[in-house]
Amino acid sequence: MRKYLLLVLALVLVVSFTAVGFAQDKTEITVAAGSVGKELELTQKAAQMYMEENPDVKVNVLSTPDLANDRLGLYLQFLEAKSPKVDVYQVDVIWPGDLAQHFIDLNEYGAEKVADNHFQEIVQNNTVNGRLVAIPWFTDAGLLYYRTDLLEKYDRKVPETWSELQETAKYIMEEERAAGNPDFYGYVWQGNAYEGLTCDALEWVFSNGGGTIVSPDKKITINNEKAIEAIDMAAGWVGDISPTGVTGMGEEDARKMWEAGNALFMRNWPYAYTLGNADTSQIKGKFDVAPLPAGDSGSSAATLGGWNLSVSKYSEHPEAAADFALFLASEKVQKMRAIEGSFNPTIKSLYQDEEVLEAVPFFGKLYEVFTNAVARPSTATAPKYNQASEIFFQGVHSVLTGESDATTAVQYMELDLKDLLGYETGEPRQP
Repeated sequence: MRKYLLLVLALVLVVSFTAVGFAQDKTEITVAAGSVGKELELTQKAAQMYMEENPDVKVNVLSTPDLANDRLGLYLQFLEAKSPKVDVYQVDVIWPGDLAQHFIDLNEYGAEKVADNHFQEIVQNNTVNGRLVAIPWFTDAGLLYYRTDLLEKYDRKVPETWSELQETAKYIMEEERAAGNPDFYGYVWQGNAYEGLTCDALEWVFSNGGGTIVSPDKKITINNEKAIEAIDMAAGWVGDISPTGVTGMGEEDARKMWEAGNALFMRNWPYAYTLGNADTSQIKGKFDVAPLPAGDSGSSAATLGGWNLSVSKYSEHPEAAADFALFLASEKVQKMRAIEGSFNPTIKSLYQDEEVLEAVPFFGKLYEVFTNAVARPSTATAPKYNQASEIFFQGVHSVLTGESDATTAVQYMELDLKDLLGYETGEPRQP
């Protein structure tokens, strides 16, 4: 992994700084941005918009790895070296507590004037020791994508429970294969050993009454029968309604298989909606989205995701960097990204915007899914969330690949989390 990150860093420094515009004697800043779906394209567009309004500033857009764990590793190489090469970082909603020491307080640069426009839960998440270390940019929650044409063809309804999903996926998969598509599967999702699997597996576990791995009151809760049942359930999908290769899939892998018309259901984030309706997509106009199914708890669970913008303490131009970060998080840019990329705004008023709702109707229909999403235990485990998450997703992955059984895996998770965090065990809270 370290060799990979060093190679990425070298390539980044030599090749990947994409200058959006150029002129002499300008203040020059760089934003490290994601490249999943249309992220990079829309960040470059926003950078161009900013430079047109601020001709004395040149903005470079740095593409970063798709997988969150690889991106964090790259960031840490810059931050721990106190490098001024990157001024603005796109940071995961789970990172502010761990990375706060490297970022400026945006309230000192005008953020306090606009913070009330955003979802307050995210603002609070990004406030560490009274310092706003990240401004909200877009929020996320896991969704179930489904083929409307195939459910209609086989007279099946959108599944409300995991059992219904499994049964419907199995039936239609077999029918579609018999009709001549041997590559068709019932369900694709994020099964690789990375943060995305933590998100997916938390949804299975929480919706089944198995808690949130570590509770908000700092009790380790993962070793329970409901969690074991949920992980076992998902392991049963591998090689059945899901391809064996799902254990190596990230968001983009699942999306590409889905857009090729080779899956009935997909778990993914909202960004996949616009891309699924692109002219190049085989399922354009043939799908919709719904809340993820429920387990034994009777409640659906969607993991809270999303990304924010932070300004490095090591930036040589903190004023310009902060101004650009606030511009990216502004209503104008968030609206553009919502319409063109189906990125969920963090500005509340945009969920009543007619143009936004026309482009992405489910923003209104599934509003409660986004506002009631289940948080990963990043606060309860800070500043060791990333290590705690790795213990969880590696343990789950070992079950998915058949290297371990779920009972043994959660027992080891509990022991490893106790060693890492020093917390006691407890009972999971019910949804």
